[in-house]
Amino acid sequence: MPRSHRRPRSRLTVALVLLCFVGPLSTDMYLPAFPRMTAELGTDASGVQVTLTSFLAGMTAGHLVFGPLSDRYGRRGPLLAGAAVCAVATALCAVAPGLGRLVVLRFVAGFSGAAGVVIGRAVVTDVAQGAAAARLFGILMTLSGTAPVLAPLAGGAVLGAAGWRGVFWLLAGVALLVTAAVVVAVPESLPPSRRRTGSGGELFRTAREVAGDLPYAGYTLAYAFAFGTLFCYIAGSPFLLQNVLGLGVGVSSVTFAGGAVCTALAGAVSARSAGRIGPEWLLRTGVRTVLAGTVSLLAAAVAGGLSVAGCLVPMAVVCGGLGLVLTNATSLALARVPAAAGTGSALLGTAQSALGAVVAPLAGLGGAETAVPLFTVMTACGVGAVTAAGWAGRAGARVPAAG
Repeated sequence: MPRSHRRPRSRLTVALVLLCFVGPLSTDMYLPAFPRMTAELGTDASGVQVTLTSFLAGMTAGHLVFGPLSDRYGRRGPLLAGAAVCAVATALCAVAPGLGRLVVLRFVAGFSGAAGVVIGRAVVTDVAQGAAAARLFGILMTLSGTAPVLAPLAGGAVLGAAGWRGVFWLLAGVALLVTAAVVVAVPESLPPSRRRTGSGGELFRTAREVAGDLPYAGYTLAYAFAFGTLFCYIAGSPFLLQNVLGLGVGVSSVTFAGGAVCTALAGAVSARSAGRIGPEWLLRTGVRTVLAGTVSLLAAAVAGGLSVAGCLVPMAVVCGGLGLVLTNATSLALARVPAAAGTGSALLGTAQSALGAVVAPLAGLGGAETAVPLFTVMTACGVGAVTAAGWAGRAGARVPAAG
């Protein structure tokens, strides 16, 4: 690639990575501040947790709004508006006088921050296709995979120096940096000739058409089920690691970082090999790897011989498989609907959030002293991912992609 083309693409990649950072930083960076927020805001643990729930609810709603908007009005305008509002809302979180105001502002920050996630995926589909898109998604996965590792560490450091409000000031600075990156490095990737037109009813019909594309639906379900294994683990791991395995809080945090590293490394492998092997093969390998890891966990738990190594090694396998699934399922799903990539990205994110919300509570049905229910749900998600990926591949061979 000539130098003149390489530099703009490099700037765009950096900007897209920053957009991917917004979600995990906004959820993970302030987690160490929960006990202090509880005391200063005069509430209990569940009250502070509502601020996280409201952010995630805002992200889900924002997916459904910004995706179709970007198909109709272009990528750059909605993306810039979302990033700017997210920066302002996060700054206002830092000066919120009470819990109620903070909950509302966190919803606004999540809603507006969703623009970066959903439109960022659509931009990748606009500028790259096939193996090139899978490679770019792999690069984004590798680099953005460092966010869950760095966020709690940065949050803890800022918390000690500037309190929980300082954490939100730092997040506001990150959101402002993202806004500047959009201004400088993200061009309009959807020309007017490719935009969707019509009324709100037309936008609804577009969403129905996208969801009705069978291969797209299969790849989206494979993505959602695979992510469901991780969401289950996140929801159940505090009890698993501390109550079942007897690990301390600090060691538990390190295990999260290790899982994120495994996912990022697998994303790097995917980025380097997508052109040679192809995203379809990488996806099939990824879902089978996820299932193999979850079956190993369930077998150990049922046999009553679950050890620290017997838990963490299969979980590393699951996280590695996720790195292959999330990048390639995204690429394959959005390649099916290039004329409505924003809507496709929105439905992908919504399916991920919805399935996560359903399966996470199931992980704790057996109480805090057994891991069997947790690993049963994770294995069911693994089976769902393998089934959906296979179905998508077979359907894709029969049904041509939309133009």
